[in-house]
Amino acid sequence: MAKSLYQTLNISEGASPDEIKKAYRKLARQYHPDVNKSAEAEAKFKEINGAYEILSDPQKKAEYDRYGDSMFNGQNFSDFSRSYAGADFNDILNSIFGGKGRGFNNGGFGSFGSNGSGGFSGFDFGAENSIDLDIEANITISLKSALLGDKVRVNLNNYNFELKIPEGITNGSKLRAKGKGKKLGNMTGDAIITINIALQDGYKIDDYNIIQEINVPLKAMLFGDKVEVKTLQKDITIKIPENMQNGQKMRIENMGFKNRKTGEYGDLLLQVNAKIPDSKNFSPELRELLQKEL
Repeated sequence: MAKSLYQTLNISEGASPDEIKKAYRKLARQYHPDVNKSAEAEAKFKEINGAYEILSDPQKKAEYDRYGDSMFNGQNFSDFSRSYAGADFNDILNSIFGGKGRGFNNGGFGSFGSNGSGGFSGFDFGAENSIDLDIEANITISLKSALLGDKVRVNLNNYNFELKIPEGITNGSKLRAKGKGKKLGNMTGDAIITINIALQDGYKIDDYNIIQEINVPLKAMLFGDKVEVKTLQKDITIKIPENMQNGQKMRIENMGFKNRKTGEYGDLLLQVNAKIPDSKNFSPELRELLQKEL
């Protein structure tokens, strides 16, 4: 069964939606009448947009894949589209596939001038990347969201959507939000979102490790003790050894950032600081003893 729509866009029948869109964009730049002044550009551009309109719509594509070029009276799509050069091609295709079209004639790029020589408005195809509809943006998330993963609400380019933050995302990483970019006709770009991590007081990031400062009683530093610590992940109990030095670090394995390439985890480094009591609350005897012994 002949299926010339795929030939029109120079793609295989198994092409993915992204491959269909990429092929269309390439051909649209090549044959846009404001760029291509050849005699056939206008007809070719209309043909390309008609093919894309069908193949980018899952329902229309499924119908075409079932019946092929028999839907065009057995003609290949190029000959079929050119045979209706003087008619409203949008109406012709709508009568075949049914439903309200989205602008087969020019794919929503603007309108031809009445002299038929082009005169498209609303978009500049002159530059190589002129049809790039992606946008770039930045968002700031909490350290906990970056460490554990999260879902955050994003308001961007008139879209309000939920963005999934993967576990272990690092500062400066980029996420792609499909279909949240600029719109042009029946095409929509993506949003490329750079992630910034807001650090909290008492925390630092060291590669895939997290450094967290904790304050423990002086008594525990001198004589040892068990201390409850609230971390970003969960509450844990650590054992403070006797005569621990102020600022010394304790390593808690596998409680840091996840390496998204290897699946391994960094560590949590607890920087232990002594919480000095107010000596004014000491008894006179203790104050005298400390001043003598220290």
